[in-house]
Amino acid sequence: MADVTSILLIGGTQEAVQLNTALAKRPDVRLITSLAGRTTSPAALQGEVVTGGFGGADGLSRFLTKQKIDCVIDASHPFAAAITHTAYTVCKDQGIDFRRYQRPAWEPTVEDRWIVAGDMTAAADRLDGFARIFLTVGRQELAAFEHIENRFFLVRSIETGEFAPPHSEVRFIRARGPFTIAREIALLQDWKIDLLIAKNSGGNATYAKIDAARRLNIPVLMIDRPERPDCHSYSSLDVLLTSLPA
Repeated sequence: MADVTSILLIGGTQEAVQLNTALAKRPDVRLITSLAGRTTSPAALQGEVVTGGFGGADGLSRFLTKQKIDCVIDASHPFAAAITHTAYTVCKDQGIDFRRYQRPAWEPTVEDRWIVAGDMTAAADRLDGFARIFLTVGRQELAAFEHIENRFFLVRSIETGEFAPPHSEVRFIRARGPFTIAREIALLQDWKIDLLIAKNSGGNATYAKIDAARRLNIPVLMIDRPERPDCHSYSSLDVLLTSLPA
């Protein structure tokens, strides 16, 4: 009988769901999938699932030791930098195999009107001249824009957050991708949006808004991804899966 590899899969993305499905089918893998627990209706997952985080580096270290984890696969969101750095550091200290799945970032075309910002704070400083803003950075990032006055904000996120910038009008849309280009074009036109703010998340689920902005010649304030540790990183799920011990 082949040896069984105990894998902790850090989830929270569509790719993590695909990895969960693929790894759950392997008889040589004991799979535990972790979710942060911030979304009330996460995608269905197979096997053992833990939610709510680990309580920092010390908590994760204890978990890995107790569960005798051989490999950690981090398939968290490209902007979930804290868990990636924590998991990488703990795995390095314990000598545990750590692998990161990083979906490719979006790249601008010659028709795109991108304004690139290094982080949320820098993005919030680039709003002069724009009045009607479609804000699609997720509810946990709204605080960076809380001080912005005299704007209209259309905010879309999976979960509704608290956001009340002074002397501004805010409308919330609670929705989860994927979205169609036709729907996104209609949304931008109906609300007379003159700036789209987005994180460079990559992937197909939410790219339609970038395509729609391009077609309507609307600028996109694109927020760069945070830095990641220098680790084994994969941009292909198939390559990642075949790299694991059989």
